[in-house]
Amino acid sequence: MKKLIVILMALIAYSTQALADKVSFTASAPDVVVVGDQFRLSYTVTTQKVKDFQASSIKGFDVLMGPSRSQQSSTQIMNGNVTSTSSITFTYILMANTAGEYTIPGASIVADGNQMVSNSVKVKVLPQDQASNGGQSDGSSSARSSSSGTSVSNQDLFITATASKTNVYEQEAFVLTYKIYTREHDLQLNNAKLPDFKGFHSQEIEMTTNARWTQEHYKGRNYNTTIYRQFVLFPQQSGKLFIEPAQFQMTVGKAIQSDDPFDAFFNGGSNVVRVQKSIVTPKIAINVNPLPAGKPASFSGGVGEFNISSSINSKELKTNDAITIKLVISGTGNLKLISNPEIKFPDDFEVYDPKVDNQVRLTQEGLTGNKVIEYLAIPRHAGNYKIPGVSFSYFDIRSKSYKTLKTEDYVINVEKGAGNADQVIANFTNKEDLKVLGEDIRYIKQNEVTLQPKGSFFYGSVTYWLFYIIPALAFIIFFIVYRKQAAANANVAKMKTKKANKVATKRMKLAGKLLSENKKDAFYDEVLKALWGYISDKLSIPVSRLSKDNIEEKLRNHGVSEELIKEFLNALNDCEFARFAPGDENQAMDKVYSSSIEVISRMENSIKH
Repeated sequence: MKKLIVILMALIAYSTQALADKVSFTASAPDVVVVGDQFRLSYTVTTQKVKDFQASSIKGFDVLMGPSRSQQSSTQIMNGNVTSTSSITFTYILMANTAGEYTIPGASIVADGNQMVSNSVKVKVLPQDQASNGGQSDGSSSARSSSSGTSVSNQDLFITATASKTNVYEQEAFVLTYKIYTREHDLQLNNAKLPDFKGFHSQEIEMTTNARWTQEHYKGRNYNTTIYRQFVLFPQQSGKLFIEPAQFQMTVGKAIQSDDPFDAFFNGGSNVVRVQKSIVTPKIAINVNPLPAGKPASFSGGVGEFNISSSINSKELKTNDAITIKLVISGTGNLKLISNPEIKFPDDFEVYDPKVDNQVRLTQEGLTGNKVIEYLAIPRHAGNYKIPGVSFSYFDIRSKSYKTLKTEDYVINVEKGAGNADQVIANFTNKEDLKVLGEDIRYIKQNEVTLQPKGSFFYGSVTYWLFYIIPALAFIIFFIVYRKQAAANANVAKMKTKKANKVATKRMKLAGKLLSENKKDAFYDEVLKALWGYISDKLSIPVSRLSKDNIEEKLRNHGVSEELIKEFLNALNDCEFARFAPGDENQAMDKVYSSSIEVISRMENSIKH
């Protein structure tokens, strides 16, 4: 028995080790560094049975130390499952010497008897900041003065609006990017007003939930940067079009130097002042060239690079059977804006509206993917028919000329059907959901016939009067129920007002739990629900109609002070835009949580009914 237990334990340990023995060998280093910076280059292998580690020559950097070797191992037991992990890391300390982009090749190692090669890593080296360079004394002194004061200069924080192309054709896609450049660390975006892109068809490129900050060298200085919003624009008319300026309101926390300890006390426990900064991007001019003359007759409005293909479901069929031809336009450009090509079916075919399916994704070159168009028709007479191919013309961006593509012709053979009159075409187009064909002549019914006595009439009968009495009774009942429901709704609104604080407190408790679990996105969503839901219930305003402007007016009408209204709006702004701040996330979440609880409590005591 003891031997059997030992064997089972050995098998479990072996299987666990086999799962953990999926060995990997990876290299890692920072994406961006500055000339003169020291950084780590690490090679990690997920096993401790290694030998013959060899790194390739590292060019473009000084090797200050390495390789140093460190070992890590851990064992976890969860629900009876044993998992073990172990690894060895080889670390170099490097220093960047010259600006540029460098690729550090992978290293090699023998792990568990197998030869392995790690991935290569790319490191971008930025030049030194001119503001910190002794040779640039004038620029550095001005930068230091602006940084040390209680204002934020246009060199320390700005937002750019750039177009990937400024000279385009009608319907040619280009990308508009709004990018934040900052040398400050405590940054909040309070409000943003983007232009309406008049004259353009716009589609926004979906961004990740959390802004990704990187370093970038711009006009002699190094900045923390992130892309705020990106749009793909399609100009709808020729001529000189303008993208109007965007307006941003931001708040920057700036450290101040003071020997007075009361300054820190009255600034929330730290020597930091909040500085408001307004930013306006420049107007961008886009020169839109008209499409050249001589458009082909089959031009469908496509601008980009496209292909077209066709297919048919059957070439042998019977009368009243459905035939389907599918066209697929694929490529990159203004796919959704292309008109449907026309298929010329024979005259005695019954033709339905085409069904269109756009299978596209948005890229920086425009819409990429397929536009699938299905045409359905029904032949009514037997015979041989030819369906000519489709001509599709578009304007090619690369060659700056029109191109015409043609699909193949189809010859179909239609035989006389069996004469079934109950053939159904369903759920293809919006022409009819259900169509019954061939029922122009109906047979005589032979069921039993119910006869009425001579002289009997429907007018004046009991059934006749019931047709009047029943709707009248139904209307009276409906009116009574409606009045009761209206009264009940009024009571519900009153109850919501009374329970607003209780509901908000429950949501803030859930937000506190999410804060302790460090679930950033869920935390901010729950705090926003608590703030907006509280003011919605308290003021009896539907959430869909809430805005910062109308709640400000409503709060004044309820006797709330201007100071408390401003604190409530600031709590909303801090919660909505804290995720853009590149500083300490936990500190920002703690601040949002405490300020939201305080402002709800004060609002409960202040609103007058």
